[in-house]
Amino acid sequence: MAGGIARGRLTEERKAWRKNHPHGFVARPETGPDGSANLMLWRCIIPGKPGTDWEGGHYPLTMHFSEDYPSQPPKCKFPPGFFHINVYPSGDVCLSILNTGSGWSPAITVKQILVGIQELLDEPNPSSSAQFECYKLYVKKSRISP
Repeated sequence: MAGGIARGRLTEERKAWRKNHPHGFVARPETGPDGSANLMLWRCIIPGKPGTDWEGGHYPLTMHFSEDYPSQPPKCKFPPGFFHINVYPSGDVCLSILNTGSGWSPAITVKQILVGIQELLDEPNPSSSAQFECYKLYVKKSRISP
């Protein structure tokens, strides 16, 4: 039954996304060899926010939904090695709204997640560092910046 809830919600999310999504963002279920959509795995692109160091970039991300969605958040992942203070070396995103215990709510949408990750790219959370080398550079830059 839970899987039916997840797939129903993701079908609605896909319809809503196709009608209205932020400019430059891409989010779509992965397509299988037979042309069918895998609603449980979405391929996404997050554009760099204008006026930031990330501007002009297009950052690939996968969203893995479990059968327990929307009770449980999706796993959001950049390619391994993505260099950011709040992204683990594996590519897993460290963002409060993606944590079951702290910030997740079943009302949060795919659009809200992707916009939140775009914000995180330029406005990292140093208290939730996922990569030590990134953290050291962030602290060093923070001391130098006016």
